[in-house]
Amino acid sequence: MKKVTLITVIALLSVTFSTALFKTTCSAEDKVIVAAADPYPPFVDPTDVQEGLSLAVVRAAYKTQGYTVKMEHVPWARAKTYVIKGDGKYDILPDVWVSEEGKKDMLYSDPYAVNVVKFIKRADDPFEYNGLESLKGKKIGTVRGYTYSDEFRSSKDFILEDAVDILTNVKKLIGKRFDLTIEDEIVARVVVAKDDPAQLDKIAFTKNAFSSANLCISAGLANPRCKEIIEAFNKGLAEIKANGEFKKIFESYGVKTE
Repeated sequence: MKKVTLITVIALLSVTFSTALFKTTCSAEDKVIVAAADPYPPFVDPTDVQEGLSLAVVRAAYKTQGYTVKMEHVPWARAKTYVIKGDGKYDILPDVWVSEEGKKDMLYSDPYAVNVVKFIKRADDPFEYNGLESLKGKKIGTVRGYTYSDEFRSSKDFILEDAVDILTNVKKLIGKRFDLTIEDEIVARVVVAKDDPAQLDKIAFTKNAFSSANLCISAGLANPRCKEIIEAFNKGLAEIKANGEFKKIFESYGVKTE
């Protein structure tokens, strides 16, 4: 029988400790989800203590499943590109609309809110939206990387011009560089009011909505954790809806839930 030396025991303990530490570190990293998006108040707001309504919901849902969420505020196009890439830099888009085009690259969660998207015009403009045909000849400001509809994006009857955010589009609209821009009404009002409340008197929203879109989170299909990430959110979302936390979060932002 071989004699066990003190050096052997120390070596074995060292290997055991290192293995345990490695597993613990990997486990901790697996429980961290990195979200990325641009400012979209009140849903994503870097100036808010909770970083916005969406982040409050996302963090609460994931917390029930033992996950923590880190948020990176970056331009939307960059966030979307890296989430689709799925290399772990950014794991989720916390506030995204579902589209058939997006389904080619991303897996979407159950919806947690609804956005009513309308056209924004100058206050003295009598224009009313009545289908895509009513946009003929118009120049419309859109946000780079945002999902609208395939038919809207591909139409040749009007001109679309991308900008980095809705605030830039509203300023161009007021400056008569655009005929219209498009955004969720709640988001647009919050953003404009925060930048310069006086600008709200210079714009108006169409009565008719362009669309009503479900707000979800998404993960890139190329991300090996994709299914795990979305399933964990869906499970957590159901739990915070059942225990009342979901409703409290929305009410704290002045938004009603059904």
